[in-house]
Amino acid sequence: MAFSKVKVLSTFLNWSLQSPKPHCLRFFSSFIQPQLQRVGFIGLGNMGSRMVNNLINAGYEVSVHDVNSDAIEKFSKKGIHARETPFEIAESSDVIVTMLPSSSSVLDVYTGPNGLLHGGTLLRPWLLIDSSTIDPQTSRRIAAIISKHTLKEKKGSLDVPMMLDAPVSGGVVGAEAGNLTFMKSSIYRLVVQRRLTWLQSHCFLQWGNIQSIAVEVVLGPDSYNPVPGVMDGVPSSKNYDGGFSCKLMAKDLGLAAAAAEDMRLNCPWTRQALLTYSELCKAGHEAKDFSCVFRHYYSGHDENL
Repeated sequence: MAFSKVKVLSTFLNWSLQSPKPHCLRFFSSFIQPQLQRVGFIGLGNMGSRMVNNLINAGYEVSVHDVNSDAIEKFSKKGIHARETPFEIAESSDVIVTMLPSSSSVLDVYTGPNGLLHGGTLLRPWLLIDSSTIDPQTSRRIAAIISKHTLKEKKGSLDVPMMLDAPVSGGVVGAEAGNLTFMKSSIYRLVVQRRLTWLQSHCFLQWGNIQSIAVEVVLGPDSYNPVPGVMDGVPSSKNYDGGFSCKLMAKDLGLAAAAAEDMRLNCPWTRQALLTYSELCKAGHEAKDFSCVFRHYYSGHDENL
């Protein structure tokens, strides 16, 4: 395979989001291969902004875009290149990462006016990673469109861009710490798998194969306790502010329920969880961390320990 055949993509995703210490930056910068140096990042919300910080700390040349001008300004003040449109990101990047809130947002960023694919069938970035949690139909649609494109500049033996569907698990805490788990899938499975060995140790730390996802109890008492006053640094100790919002949890559960329905699977717990979080959102808690479901079942009061 082309360009550093053994480890192309995985080092990028592991080291670059692990927040290396300042004295390590020279090493990271010198280790980054040219085809991974320029990273475009679209989506600077609670997750994306923290992921970008780790990329910057790892020595990558990052450019950013977001529909929220305030989010862009925070990075502009740090000297980070801000682009006005997704197309400008595409024109200045080798690798693109998108972290967006909905299927419609992803579709617009890729195929809308001044979107990533606005420049016709020739594309500069050779790898496009979408880490948004969206419906599979949208991911397949975008991948099919990208497969019809050709690279402006050939990367070794690669002459077509690759699309990687890679939603994450770990929430804001994981994004901050650089230990997100990525669940990857691509129509270029063999090609991407070879390159992911390099990408993995460089940016986002962990990759989970889409064929064998380990299910984790996210409200475990040792990692994300939902009871206020038990653990420091988790949303429950901060009035459930920050973290992964009930609104996003309801959205993700809705995607899961829809996928189950398409496959004619009966998933009663999924439907019940969706109902619970939908009720939380309607009650005005949509911006609170999803662990506030603890209070929901205790009539709005903390447990009397």
